[in-house]
Amino acid sequence: MLESETQRFAFRNAIARLIETCKNTTELKQIHAQIIASPKLAKRDHEFLISRLLYFSAISIPRFLSYAISVFQRIQSPDLGIYNIMIRAYATKRERDCDTLSCPALKLFKQMLSNGIAPDSLTIPFLVKECTRRFDVGSGRCLHGLGIKSGHCGDIFVQNSLTSFYSTCGWVDSARNLFDEMCDRDVVSWNSMITGYLKGGNLDEALRLFRSMKNKNAISWNSIITGFVHGCRTKDAFDLFREMLCLSEDDNNMVKPDKITIATVLSACAHVGAFDQGKWVHSFLTRTGMECDMVIGTALVDMYGKCGYLRQALDVFEEMPEKDTLAWTAMISVLALHGHCKKAFEAFEKMEAEGVKPNHITFVGLLSACAHSGSVERGRQCFELMTKAYLIEPQVHHYACMVDILSRAGLLQEAEKLVRGMPLKPDVFVWGALLGGCQIHGDVKLGERAAKCLIDLEPLNHAFYVNLCDIYAKAGRFEDVKRVRALMKEKEIRKEVAGCSLIEVDGTVHEFSVTGSAEIVTKQIAWILNALNGEIKLKDDMNWVQYYILEIQ
Repeated sequence: MLESETQRFAFRNAIARLIETCKNTTELKQIHAQIIASPKLAKRDHEFLISRLLYFSAISIPRFLSYAISVFQRIQSPDLGIYNIMIRAYATKRERDCDTLSCPALKLFKQMLSNGIAPDSLTIPFLVKECTRRFDVGSGRCLHGLGIKSGHCGDIFVQNSLTSFYSTCGWVDSARNLFDEMCDRDVVSWNSMITGYLKGGNLDEALRLFRSMKNKNAISWNSIITGFVHGCRTKDAFDLFREMLCLSEDDNNMVKPDKITIATVLSACAHVGAFDQGKWVHSFLTRTGMECDMVIGTALVDMYGKCGYLRQALDVFEEMPEKDTLAWTAMISVLALHGHCKKAFEAFEKMEAEGVKPNHITFVGLLSACAHSGSVERGRQCFELMTKAYLIEPQVHHYACMVDILSRAGLLQEAEKLVRGMPLKPDVFVWGALLGGCQIHGDVKLGERAAKCLIDLEPLNHAFYVNLCDIYAKAGRFEDVKRVRALMKEKEIRKEVAGCSLIEVDGTVHEFSVTGSAEIVTKQIAWILNALNGEIKLKDDMNWVQYYILEIQ
């Protein structure tokens, strides 16, 4: 028995430190056995060490949740702290059952309540987080009500978890009501609300809220930039990025662009073909010494490839010291985009040789390469390889690629047979690929069937009617063209989204659309068209140049 309290305390802390250094369950069991068998520990020391062991095995990385469960089940009267550890472990564990009825965190919470133990301001956020992951609105609202009854809804951690819950689940108005009622808001509160508006597509309100923030962190900037990129407002995203860069030049400002920021901006450059912007971002990485890891390297490959610069994409890819599945997939997709089917499959063979396992997106790239090059037999082999060698179940987009391959090659009956035999319900991309083949090869009957299926799926989509009219027109069936046009007029079907074009000039992306463009640019275009107007005349007295001048003015 230890002679002094100091020695006993030192012994207890030594065991606690040993717990933190465990690397596997064998070591954990040895320490657990020592805690149980040691006569040197008082009851309170024993309880303290069991609690530490439980916390480490349930929460720490690498975690040993199954062992934590076995330890928990042996505790006769767990207190609130023990329950919080286990609820948190269940709520944050990686493998989660999608069935909300079998949610272990909520089951354990009900057990805790039945044992007469009331939750605190830590219990509720853990449970709300689990409901957020599962989009379990019913349970989340019940927890909100329980929080109000127990008096914990004034706690900022509870409020933040509920705001994030409502925002993520699409209840943005409820999230905003909570946000407005908060006496104290931290950066998490603001970020949750902004993210809610961005996910709901209300970009202007998200930006207004963002502008109201006094203390923005990297998550705030990344969220707003990513939201505007996904919302197809790339020009605004670029402006926000430039604003972030200007602020980052201030030594007192701790917010600097990170890897997520760079990858997001490169994604935007790829989307609109802003090569100069993307190249500048690449040089920014070099100047600042920011590490070009796999995430940024993959984004650069994607950007250069989609902007039309295959050589630069290959250079970046070859310079990457490590390449994961996403990096190889990006390179394969870029090669497919540029029509290099053979090189795409050569890259795939190198990927296999290096032991990198492909995923379902990798095979989308390979099948796209086959479609662009007209390699029907290679496409069939690729589809079979995916299912038999890699046991990847074909998804709808794989079938769409395969139908596209067959349809482009004129194998329309085989393509229709594949569609009819799909274990999944064909979507607009599958039927659209078949309809595209009918347009190319003039198969009116099959085109009618494909168009009917497309119209049933999206009855107000103008593109399907227009494509069917094109098939009829090529076949000389102009009465059918008139009939479809009349049907469109009757249903008031028209193109809802105005077409637009994007062009990059001196590092600035300009957008042109029939709804309007920059005034100075519009005047310059009108001036050029007026000059052409004097030279181009049509026989039917209808001057098409003058028509476009009137349209843009």
